[in-house]
Amino acid sequence: MNELLASIAAKKAQLDAMRPVSRSALLALQKHYDVELTYTSNAIEGNTLTLRETAEVIEHGITVGGKTLREHLEAVDHYNTVLWMRELAQKKTPIDEQVVREMHRRIVARSQPEIGGVYSTPPRRIAGSPVVFPNAAKIPGLMKDYGEWLAKTSPEPATSFDAHYRLVAIHPFADGNGRTARLLMNLLLLRDGYPPVAVRPGDRKNYLDTLEHASMREDLRPFQTFMHELLDTTLGEYLSALQEALPAEAKPPNSGKKLR
Repeated sequence: MNELLASIAAKKAQLDAMRPVSRSALLALQKHYDVELTYTSNAIEGNTLTLRETAEVIEHGITVGGKTLREHLEAVDHYNTVLWMRELAQKKTPIDEQVVREMHRRIVARSQPEIGGVYSTPPRRIAGSPVVFPNAAKIPGLMKDYGEWLAKTSPEPATSFDAHYRLVAIHPFADGNGRTARLLMNLLLLRDGYPPVAVRPGDRKNYLDTLEHASMREDLRPFQTFMHELLDTTLGEYLSALQEALPAEAKPPNSGKKLR
């Protein structure tokens, strides 16, 4: 883990040294990553739109044959919430319980408006998982405590991943908990100057296994390690893409070498 943290710190220092980044280069990169965040987060939850189809729905409003209306609406909702998340990351607004509820409301605004920001009252279960969530009657109190912790915590990677796990463990909403937890995590990462992290479909098994391990054994170490590995990979990819997008005169001396 120490070696992993050192790698992340070195790449973060490189990223900080490249700032401020030209607005045109930054916007082009953000558009790419925001579409990917939408595709990956929805795909993890079973949405069958591909990356290209997700981009077509978002950018051109194209209806994809053979896909459900809900899948289209989920793509639009999530992407719009990512844009809102980026705006919020630039402000000093406290990140608290109300932010979590508003984020969830936006994520399901068109696809499931009736549950947006509303705490679940029936029991919640994940098919095939032995994890048992807190009694629904306890959700308001748990979310109040969670929001107070969230508002006081520092936005750094380990805390961002902890915030993700804690929200999933409470599982306060009837649906959309994972999507909300991943965007909340990325909101905290953005506030600390990191790029957002996508949990891709190929990561799904390790991601769910480490989350389940944390819930069943009260041991977050495998989940923290896994998410730090994703952050390290993301930083490398982001730096390489940023170096390619910058004008030649703006590139740092070592930009000819791509980070992996």
